[in-house]
Amino acid sequence: MISAVVQPLWLALYQGEADPPHPRARWLAPRTPRWLALLPSPRLDLVQTAGLLLAVIAFFITSSQAAGWDTASGNGPYLMAAAVALPIALRDRWPLWAWRAAFLALPYSVWVTSSIGVRPGDPPYTFLMAVSYLLVTYSVAVRCERRITVAVWAASVLAAWIIHPDSMVVATVLVTVTVLFGHNVRVRRSATAQLVVEERRTQEAIGAQSVLEERARIARELHDVVAHHMSVIAIQAEAVPLKAAGDPAQLEAGLADIRVLSLEAIAQLRQVLGVLRDQDGRTDTTPQPGLDRVTELIANARAAGLVVLAKLPGSLEGLPAAVGLSAYRIVQESLSNAMRHAPGATVVVDIGRDDGGLRLHITNGPGVAPAGAPGAGQGLVGMRERAALLGGTLDAGPVPVGGFQVTATLPVDGTTQRRSG
Repeated sequence: MISAVVQPLWLALYQGEADPPHPRARWLAPRTPRWLALLPSPRLDLVQTAGLLLAVIAFFITSSQAAGWDTASGNGPYLMAAAVALPIALRDRWPLWAWRAAFLALPYSVWVTSSIGVRPGDPPYTFLMAVSYLLVTYSVAVRCERRITVAVWAASVLAAWIIHPDSMVVATVLVTVTVLFGHNVRVRRSATAQLVVEERRTQEAIGAQSVLEERARIARELHDVVAHHMSVIAIQAEAVPLKAAGDPAQLEAGLADIRVLSLEAIAQLRQVLGVLRDQDGRTDTTPQPGLDRVTELIANARAAGLVVLAKLPGSLEGLPAAVGLSAYRIVQESLSNAMRHAPGATVVVDIGRDDGGLRLHITNGPGVAPAGAPGAGQGLVGMRERAALLGGTLDAGPVPVGGFQVTATLPVDGTTQRRSG
């Protein structure tokens, strides 16, 4: 119990520290004018400047007032003025030390005013003494923790009771109102700072989520580009020597096809990675592939040994860019999976379009050669994510007679176009 009382007083009178000054609004800290260029700070703190100006005014008024008292002599007026002005000058940077200075100088100031400055029975406080003390008390309440503030209030009330019991009620009311007002300002500033921190955390979380979404999008693009082209290149690299059977012309033609596929893969990789290279937003503006290039995918799959039967709509124009790209990637991944897991199979690509959306149906039968190693399933995940981002659906799975099928529906109405834009 004693420790709970003594420790706050010890912190208030000696060991405690105040919080750093609250950041100034820009209009309270303008740039230092050129004619004040010798000042060490590039900005002129108007609050500190006003405090120093008030301290100077208080010093001269108090010294002039004390010098006019009948029995004042020597350095007494200047010491009295310093006891009033010094706390005002210190309160912005060191509010707790300013209060300590005012509290410790209080007995001397009261002794001077009681001896030579006031009439018997009147409170031994001058107006500027009261203003100085209340200002530093307010600064302590704003910048110090609650237990220090309570200790400062208790010490001030006790000192008022000891010094002049007749004016204790007025002094207590003034100190209490000042402390409560300062504490209320501290609480509001703390709440505002907490709101700023929470808002910053929210913005950081939103930014992190955006980064993750962008990374997932880039990962999907890279997977689709690399998986498809590398599958075709690997299959053709294996099949070309067998087809050529020692014929240099066929071997050269097969290698030329592999080179074309390699260059196309590199071009698409550069297009996807271009967004990562330029931090100023100046990225490659080459359009992303759309469903109008599906015939190229089919031709590549046929060159790799698949039998592809295609049923395409009469027109593929007018599709939103996002829908066209997603449909292209879904067909691309489906053909790549067929090449890896069902070499030599027959694949049926059925693409339909109506007013409600775009329908994709890709089915492959069992392969005629041993399948490659099973994948990690990222291709199917990427296809489902593409469909879901557009508000569509995608189902994929084996068929009972052997093989695999992918069925996707991508809406192309006004809602989807707004989402993709």
